[in-house]
Amino acid sequence: MPGISVVIITLNEEANIQRCLNSAKEIADEFVVVDSFSTDRTVAICESYGCRVFLREFSGYGSQKQFAVDQAVNDWVLSIDADEIISPQLREELQAFTKTVFPDDVDVHGYYIPFVLNYMGNTLRHCGTGMNLRLFNRKTCRFTSVPVHESVEITGKPKKLKGRLIHYSYKDLSHHFEKINRYTSLAADGYRKRKKKYKRFWVAMKFPITFFIYYFIRLGILDGYQGYLWSFFAGVYASIKIAKSIELNEVAFDTKQEYISQNSEIFLNIQPSN
Repeated sequence: MPGISVVIITLNEEANIQRCLNSAKEIADEFVVVDSFSTDRTVAICESYGCRVFLREFSGYGSQKQFAVDQAVNDWVLSIDADEIISPQLREELQAFTKTVFPDDVDVHGYYIPFVLNYMGNTLRHCGTGMNLRLFNRKTCRFTSVPVHESVEITGKPKKLKGRLIHYSYKDLSHHFEKINRYTSLAADGYRKRKKKYKRFWVAMKFPITFFIYYFIRLGILDGYQGYLWSFFAGVYASIKIAKSIELNEVAFDTKQEYISQNSEIFLNIQPSN
């Protein structure tokens, strides 16, 4: 019977971590927590639950989560965020999994788990839903190393579970702004490192396109006021991410040009070798 190692990365998650651990304690064979030197009670709370806690400087979401996975004792890993909880239906599915491997699933190396976002006191059942690979065999799956919006790469066959993770990602609008600022900076730096560039017109185009997708195609309009805000900020996030990417590339170009200008005499006096 497979045991499940629940892995979590944290930084000052005192307000969320206990709720997360309580939701997962019935299915976790162990908790592995990788903390980026929290200054609140996060580590103390985790230790009180018997978690194996590792302190590590934050190196990007993908690499930080992969480090957590590498510390797990069990082959099967459930990766959840500190601001997520396991729904009762998902808990039942995971308990069934720990008692016996699902029939006919011997070739399955990972399971997609749907999620729903609780935003400003309202569950976004339309524009705040999705699905990620969260339960997987660490021998055949691993996180991508991108700095933000990481995913799990799987070698083998995936399946889907029905129960959901519930995500409490934003305390209020100010917290949402803070996350937008941080995540767009990380995403833009990731684009720069991968040498992915955008034209300036995409800053203007990305907002209406993204808003339309979330509010009308993904039916955020049915999620009320919170659905409108979520769709609006999704568009803001998309535009700012591209604007920051352009800014990084232009700063890098200006810096290069300034260096060449300051050293022009050196470059001009270089003679080709025979």
